[in-house]
Amino acid sequence: MVNWLIKPFTMFAIAWFFLMVVFEPFIAPQLASEYLAGAILLGAAPCTAMVFVWSYLTKGDAAYTLVQVSLNDIIMLFAFAPIVVFLLGISDIQVPWDTVLLSVALYIVIPLTAGYLTRRTLIARNGQRWYDEVFIKRLGPVTPAALIVTLVLLFAFQGEVILNNPLHIVLIAVPLIIQTFLIFFLAYGWARLWKVRHCIAAPGAMIGASNFFELAVAAAIALFGLQSGAALATVVGVLVEVPLMLVLVRIANNTRDRFPA
Repeated sequence: MVNWLIKPFTMFAIAWFFLMVVFEPFIAPQLASEYLAGAILLGAAPCTAMVFVWSYLTKGDAAYTLVQVSLNDIIMLFAFAPIVVFLLGISDIQVPWDTVLLSVALYIVIPLTAGYLTRRTLIARNGQRWYDEVFIKRLGPVTPAALIVTLVLLFAFQGEVILNNPLHIVLIAVPLIIQTFLIFFLAYGWARLWKVRHCIAAPGAMIGASNFFELAVAAAIALFGLQSGAALATVVGVLVEVPLMLVLVRIANNTRDRFPA
């Protein structure tokens, strides 16, 4: 509920308030609209990769994290495009449906399908034990390496823009930071109210607070261009997410005793 019925709309409301109203004297209207579009793309895509790291750091239930991420992926197949088009439409930003759907296909459908087929094929050919003890261990280092390469490329493409617009980076970061803390404490507090175990509450809150930034960046570039304000906003999302999530990991670990064992 937090991921899909609350998060996209609070991101829109918070980003619109700050970028279009509070910071209006500092940002040109067209650029502010592009920044808002980038924030919307981030808000409509809950995390599917880095959350495994946050779950591990908070001693979260690995099985729960996997199921939640898988569920988010499935929902995202159907919900990401309508939510993005709807919220952009409210912002008077018109985008082609086919481009949004193409981003979903490239960054969700194809990887999800490839992973499923790979697993089924390799287990059928070599057995479950070989898959778990040989293939997965060999594949393990590839994931963090690919993530690091992705981050390096993102900042390489946007490095000049970031250095030339330090004030705008700060202004974009403000609503993103507020949104991250709001969603975390909403989900975390809800879990505590329901007396959910900490190993479920922590990763559950982390999933909503963090974003599927690879999809958001790719969609922003496809819809608005590599040098657009929307692309810059999504990259700022990447820039602030890691330190923010580490702070939330610290908070979660320090409040472990307030949850059932």
